[in-house]
Amino acid sequence: MENPVQTDRNPTVEAYKTRMRGIGKYGIFVAFLLICVVLSVVTPKFLTVSNLTIVVTQVSINALLAFGVTFVIITGGIDLSIGSTVAVTSVVAASFAHPDTYPVLVPILTGLAAGLLLGAFNGLVITKSKVPPFIVTLGTMTIGRGLALILSKGRPVSNLSDSFNFIGGGQIVGIPTPIIILLVFFILCSVVLKKTVLGRYMYAVGGNEQAAKASGIQLNKVKMVVYTLCGGLAALAGILLTSRITTGQPNAGVGFELDAIAAAIIGGTSTSGGTGTMTGTLIGALLIGVISNGLDLMNVTSYYQQVVMGIIIIGAVVLDSLNQHKN
Repeated sequence: MENPVQTDRNPTVEAYKTRMRGIGKYGIFVAFLLICVVLSVVTPKFLTVSNLTIVVTQVSINALLAFGVTFVIITGGIDLSIGSTVAVTSVVAASFAHPDTYPVLVPILTGLAAGLLLGAFNGLVITKSKVPPFIVTLGTMTIGRGLALILSKGRPVSNLSDSFNFIGGGQIVGIPTPIIILLVFFILCSVVLKKTVLGRYMYAVGGNEQAAKASGIQLNKVKMVVYTLCGGLAALAGILLTSRITTGQPNAGVGFELDAIAAAIIGGTSTSGGTGTMTGTLIGALLIGVISNGLDLMNVTSYYQQVVMGIIIIGAVVLDSLNQHKN
């Protein structure tokens, strides 16, 4: 009598895959907690309220940038121009933020408009030319650097109003304003991604662009909105940075795009698109900030810190690749 062909999946293998998916989902959070525990043992200053407040305040700018990049990467794109957008926004906002000139709302709105326009420009060129986002945003990165230098004449823009400086340096009920802004936009971005039609379209476009198109999703409109949102969040980060350092710097934001992309990838946003959460991105940004702060407290030079962060980024990408192959 012949043995029947077994069509059922091996329950042991399926259980293993399920367990590994769970580890991938919560691994970044567990890693974050473990690193916090280790740092609290190695350097007692780490777990003080003042130090943790400093960490979250410093992380706020990178996290805002990372939220925008997360939108873009989920749709299968990339944005290398956000650091330059920070610089342009910094100069534009600072130019309208002098005392006794305009209400504080004016530099905020003009800065946001600059970032939204640069983001929309990226989206327009990408959707109309079909040139890869990497190339387009690389070009916009260079354009943005040039614009920041032109608008500022190569010099920092100083003498900003107290009301504008309050955005990045003030406190509300004892909580630094950058932390409040971070929490507000974390909630807003999470709602957009998880609770709106636009969010579902982002996942669909990144998961399978052809299938999304066949189902009636207008790919170009989704990409336009995503890149514009990314530019807007970069502008918000630029305004926050300018307010914190009380100067509009045309060379601000150098390398910020790498930190933001790293935070998104470390937080579980797949480089192939279709996967990612704002919670994971926030934890990724916090992880980068915590490691940097811990190394500072241990008097580790910035050279070694760059090596450590590079290793972490490569490890996150390798894990993402392995998870993609498993699925």
